Amino acid sequence: MITNNYYELAKKKLFKLNRSITGKDTEKTLKIIKKNFTNLKIKKVKSGTKVYDWVIPPEWNIFDAYVKDKYGNKIINFKQNNLHLVSYSKKVSKIIKKDDLIKKLYTSTKLNDSIPYVTSYYKKDWGFCVSNNFLKKFKKMYKSDDKFKVIIDSEHNKNGKLQYGEVLIGNKNNKKEILISTYICHPSMANNELSGPIVAMYLMKYFKTIKLNFNLRFIFVPETIGSIIFINKNFNHLKNNIIGGFNLTCCGDERNYSCILSPSKRSPSDLALIDSYKKLKLKYKIYDFLEAGSDERQYNYPGVDLGITVVCRSMFGKYKEYHTSKDNFSLVTKKGINGTFKLMKKTLFEINKKIFPKANTICEPKLDKYDLIKTLSFGGQKNKFLDLLRFADGRTSLQEISKKIKLPYYSTKKIFLILKKKHLIT
Repeated sequence: MITNNYYELAKKKLFKLNRSITGKDTEKTLKIIKKNFTNLKIKKVKSGTKVYDWVIPPEWNIFDAYVKDKYGNKIINFKQNNLHLVSYSKKVSKIIKKDDLIKKLYTSTKLNDSIPYVTSYYKKDWGFCVSNNFLKKFKKMYKSDDKFKVIIDSEHNKNGKLQYGEVLIGNKNNKKEILISTYICHPSMANNELSGPIVAMYLMKYFKTIKLNFNLRFIFVPETIGSIIFINKNFNHLKNNIIGGFNLTCCGDERNYSCILSPSKRSPSDLALIDSYKKLKLKYKIYDFLEAGSDERQYNYPGVDLGITVVCRSMFGKYKEYHTSKDNFSLVTKKGINGTFKLMKKTLFEINKKIFPKANTICEPKLDKYDLIKTLSFGGQKNKFLDLLRFADGRTSLQEISKKIKLPYYSTKKIFLILKKKHLIT
């Protein structure tokens, strides 16, 4: 059972911070996590930096934003709820007519009493977000010729930076890793935002003193642009050393579990997660990769192909509170967080006990060099050493290979150990 500290930390300190893909509150979030995990490294990338097809945007900071009516009342106020402002809104100071203001107001299509979350990262724009109930009252309360004062005190600093956090747990001499990624770019949302970092922190604490056959690399990134930067900076290392991983998001409610498997549907993390669901007797749903909507899009993109699995309770975009002010700590509970923590703990142990053989040679080795076959050859001769090597791609478990080559597991493992001793396989 988890203790309450990281759940309470998120609820009391992190929830109301106005996180975005850049900015002071995103930095503050990382510094709060670093207070609890001193080995967290905060990485910085300058605004304007080109990363593949993307460019790091100016650093956005917001100081105040509101709409005043003709009586001087602040009828929409960013300081009351930071979801009221479209994220990355540009600086505005103007008097505006009622009909023109309505065009800049965004509402939720799901819940009439909720404020939606809207962004405009890469196009300079502005707007406010309100509930449908507010908009109905607003239209009735004010006349068509009424005017309103709009103030957005924000900055887009071209000399700013984007920041993300990274923690490595394990033995630096062990190169093989499981990647656990989560994001820190949504304000005032508990499930879509903070549930992932909460579970990640509990996992970091738990596995800090437990020896695994691989390292755990945790990253806290702004969604999409952050994972693209991380891949760009670590591409060769990731391709050579990542054996699978997880994107943690929307994993703190008490509803059924869900996931998106990697495109192959058979990465070590895919297989271990499904095994864990079954062994823990949990109800779950697998969504098609075409419904990918978070950083798994980048980690599993052709050419990157890291075999990353998405772990959720309610899948993003599939629950009514998603991207609204109703995604709060009434939805995300200690019980919900604990369930995902137990699932992830079990899944990592499942990966740990599996063997994923990987052949060391290009094309078949000449087995007689290694005393693994007689030089005299008969047509159609079968060799179980080669049978195993043909499936030794580093992603297929020894248990799966034993089924494919139609040998008992103990016999398959014996062959594996011989090949390992001959340095033909790792």
